[in-house]
Amino acid sequence: MSPTARVDIDATVRQALAEGLAPTALWSLLLDVFERRAAQRSPAMVRQQWENDRFVQPCAIDQRTLNSLDTHLLAAAADFEALELSPLAPLGSCSTVALTSQNRIVSTARGAEVVSDPTNVLALECAKRLRAAPDAVVKLTTSHRCVRAQAVPNRPGFAPHFRMFCLVSAAHERKDHAFLTEALIEHIRTHIAALDLLEKHGYRFPDRKLRLLATPERAHLAKRIAETITALPVTQEPLEHKYYDGLRFMLDAGTPDGNSVPLIDGGAFDWLQKLTANRRMVMVASGMGSQLAAFMFRRVAMLA
Repeated sequence: MSPTARVDIDATVRQALAEGLAPTALWSLLLDVFERRAAQRSPAMVRQQWENDRFVQPCAIDQRTLNSLDTHLLAAAADFEALELSPLAPLGSCSTVALTSQNRIVSTARGAEVVSDPTNVLALECAKRLRAAPDAVVKLTTSHRCVRAQAVPNRPGFAPHFRMFCLVSAAHERKDHAFLTEALIEHIRTHIAALDLLEKHGYRFPDRKLRLLATPERAHLAKRIAETITALPVTQEPLEHKYYDGLRFMLDAGTPDGNSVPLIDGGAFDWLQKLTANRRMVMVASGMGSQLAAFMFRRVAMLA
């Protein structure tokens, strides 16, 4: 068989698998394939993968440290309902509503994916609740271990799987973007309070600064938010990243070597409008790389 013919057959097979089979038939086929693959593996092969596969390596941070860290972060977010998420989410949870490639996500053979960003999963829960009660205000928080298939920065503290603390607020927008601005202010203040609380338990976050990024159309909202934040220096910058819906904030902290790390990131998103088919639904989400915080900013063994 010629190489050209083989490529054509491969393309035909890929198209048939991706588009020609009903989802249930495809999942059944893939489950059979993986069962046969697993039957061919020896204990030595499994051990070798455990030792060499970057996706399955244990976290470098002691679990007691992370559990204590979660306790303090969730305490700072007392006004948000805390959810313990499943390790899995529906297939396409990120790529259908955000500018994210499915290739950066670990997909499963059962029509699901490993959670790569809990804010996308919380958006699904917000959509579910707001479809049932459109006038509600939904405020959720979680701390979750995420897995991402994209290349990892070759720097200490970064790994394919990591723990993330996040907040999500969602509701029907009010006059003058009142909900949007109030939610962003609450997220920023909650994260500042979380850092303050952690500094009482063995952490240090020096040289903090807040950056507010906005499109020209929303620069006046960024100014409105900046005027309410007095706990740390605030700067305003133009927003060019289309991942966000016109507004973004970044909270940086200084490291012992004198560098500045963007530890907390958040902003406005249009995901809820897509999930509910309602243009007036607004969502604000933010996250902290809590595992990175434990790696870079913990001065002593944390106290309970």
